[in-house]
Amino acid sequence: MEDKTWQVYNPQGDRRVIVTKQLPGDRWLDILRGAGCRVDVCTSTDILGIGEIHAAIGTRCSGAIGQLTEVWGEKLFSALKDAGGTVYSNYAVGYNNVDVDAATRHGICVGNTPGVLTETTAEMAVALTFAAARRVVEADRFMREGRFEGWLPTLFLGKLLSRKTLGIIGAGRIGAAYARMMVEGYKMDLLYYDLRRNGVLEEYIRAYADFLESRGERPVTCRRAESIDELLQTADVVSLHPLLDASTHHMINAERLELMKRNVILVNASRGPLIDEEALVEHCRSNPDFRAGLDVFEDEPEMKPGLSNLDNVVIMPHLGSATGWTREGMSILAARNIAGILMGYPAWKKDSSLSFLEDAPPKAVPSIVNAEEMNLPEYV
Repeated sequence: MEDKTWQVYNPQGDRRVIVTKQLPGDRWLDILRGAGCRVDVCTSTDILGIGEIHAAIGTRCSGAIGQLTEVWGEKLFSALKDAGGTVYSNYAVGYNNVDVDAATRHGICVGNTPGVLTETTAEMAVALTFAAARRVVEADRFMREGRFEGWLPTLFLGKLLSRKTLGIIGAGRIGAAYARMMVEGYKMDLLYYDLRRNGVLEEYIRAYADFLESRGERPVTCRRAESIDELLQTADVVSLHPLLDASTHHMINAERLELMKRNVILVNASRGPLIDEEALVEHCRSNPDFRAGLDVFEDEPEMKPGLSNLDNVVIMPHLGSATGWTREGMSILAARNIAGILMGYPAWKKDSSLSFLEDAPPKAVPSIVNAEEMNLPEYV
């Protein structure tokens, strides 16, 4: 096993916390130092395996901050408990890489970093939508190859999105933010599918529709679809924002790709395994007017054979949350999750976690997904 380099901060700290990747900014490190923690940070850019993380935990470890590219399950949580650990924080809002039940069995609180990713990830979905619709990547490559010889009426014709139908699957924070951006920006009608009705989103779109009507323009519409299949058959743009679990794995498969319009735009800035990637490759090969914008992949960091050769697919290396403000905010929230549990703080259960980015945050733990199972008191 290759020996990865670890950098130690505050070596005199009474508690020890491991962090499996260098994180942006400095405040997160100050937070852990302030909680009396020695902080061991892996400086390698390689994805750590279970054995390497197990070795890093060692015999004394109070907590850990890990990445969504790592598998945190029975073996690691058992090791963390044996080393005296009580808390793990994922450096992500999602945690499908974490066996939360195993963590709970071993008395480990599991944190994540919601709230600071919402608009940033939604903006990436918007960027993918328009990059695919207006063939930005194809045209950029065309220019760099020196092939542009002058304006032509038929050069890289794309798709107009104004006043078209937007379909979103999953109307949670990010899905709803993306919907608002697209509806307000481009006056698209919204069709959404979610297991629960999003009354707040519907009211927001209704108010915007009233505004348009007051200005003499046609109002936009908003409707919750009866089924995913209905949405796929109707929408001009389909953007995926559900949680990834057994019920949503490969929710976009060969059969559902066939339901969609020939010139639809499919966007995924959520989780790669929502799409059967091999089926997508075949569909895009057979349907050149079908376009996709992907920030995530089924077997990251690998892509299915043929995907990277498709001109009608825009591919990004999982950059949905990649703005300085967001990534630093994630670092701060992850650190406050660790420090808060180690200092015995209660759980924060209010909607927004942005107050934890301030210099004088609430004396609470920002986001513990198994707070109820761990019987953590609630901050009041």
